[in-house]
Amino acid sequence: MRTFRTGLLIGLAIAVAIGAAAITYERYDTKTLKRTIRRDAVLCGVNTGLPGFSIPDDKGSWTGFDVDFCRAVAAAIFDDPKKVKFVPLDANERFKELQSRKVDILSRNSTWSMSRETNYDLYFPAVAYYDGEGFMVPASRKIDSALALDGSKVCVQDGTTTQLNLADYFRANNMKYQEMKFGKLDEVFKAYQSGQCDTFTADVSQLYALRLNLAKPTDHDILPDVISKEPLAPVVRQRDDDWMMIVKWTLYAMINAEELGITSKNIDEALKSKKPDVMRLVGTDGAYGEDLGLTKDWAARIIRHVGNYGEVYERNVGAGSKLGIPRGLNQLWSAGGIQYAPPIR
Repeated sequence: MRTFRTGLLIGLAIAVAIGAAAITYERYDTKTLKRTIRRDAVLCGVNTGLPGFSIPDDKGSWTGFDVDFCRAVAAAIFDDPKKVKFVPLDANERFKELQSRKVDILSRNSTWSMSRETNYDLYFPAVAYYDGEGFMVPASRKIDSALALDGSKVCVQDGTTTQLNLADYFRANNMKYQEMKFGKLDEVFKAYQSGQCDTFTADVSQLYALRLNLAKPTDHDILPDVISKEPLAPVVRQRDDDWMMIVKWTLYAMINAEELGITSKNIDEALKSKKPDVMRLVGTDGAYGEDLGLTKDWAARIIRHVGNYGEVYERNVGAGSKLGIPRGLNQLWSAGGIQYAPPIR
C-alpha cells in the first residue's frame, strides 16, 4: 500500500511538473527564430485586405507596406524575401493569434499603446508608420473641419482604439454623434458606402486606402483634422528578446539605409564604400549581423531584396502608388519628419 501511495504521489508530482513546464513554455517561449529557421519561413499576420498595406491579388500574391516589412525580415534571415507565409487576421483576433504562436510577427497596422503591451504580454519593437485617426465624409456635405461634425452618424469599427478616440474627441469638443459600430472594417466600409452613416472614421492611412474602393472616390473628402496619435508598429511576443531584436533592427536598417542614400539600385556600390557608417550597415565592417544571430550582410540582404524605408513607402502608399499619401511625419528626421533610427555602431 505504501509503495502504491508513493508511486501515486510521484506520478502526480510529475504531472504537475509537466503542466507547469507547459505553462512556462507558453508564456516564456524564446525559440521563435529557431522555429522560423526550422520551418524555413516567417509566419506573418497581416490585415485581411487593406490597399497599400496588405492585400492579395486574385492569385493569392500579397503586396503592401506591411507585407514588405515581413519580406524584409525574411530577407535578413534567409536571403530570400519569398520565405514568408501570410496569415490574414481580423482586428479582434490579431493579438490572440500572435500570443498562441499562430504567427511569428504581426505586421498589421496595429497601434502601439501601453495597455496592449501590458494586457496581452506583447512588445512593439519600433514605429513603422506614424498615423492618426481622421474622418471621411461625402463631398456633398461641404464640411472642411471635424469641428463641424456635430450631430453626425459615424461609422466606426468596434473594439478598437478608433472607437475610444472618437468618443473622446466628441466629448472634449462638446459635440454629439450617433455611433454606428461594426465588428469588421469591411462592414464599416460597406455601411458608409451604402449611406447608413454620413461620416467614416479610421486611421488616415486606412481612409486613403478604402476611398479607392468607392464608386467615385473624388466624391468623398478626407478632412485635414487628425485627432489622435496612432504609432503603427510590428508586434512580437514578450520574453523573446532575440526575435524582438531582429524585428526592431530590420526596420532600423531600412531607415538608416535611406538616410545614408543606400537603395536597392545602388547596394552593390555601397558594398565597396569606405565610409564607416555605410560599411557598418552593409556588413563590410564589424559583426553587427552576427550579434543578432544573422550573417554579416543581413542589412544588405534587406536593401537588395526589399529596399530602404523610403522605397517601400513610396511604392506602396506614397507618390508612386495609387494612394498618394504625403510622407508627412514619416519623412526622415533630417527632412522634416520624425522617422529616426538609432545608429548601427
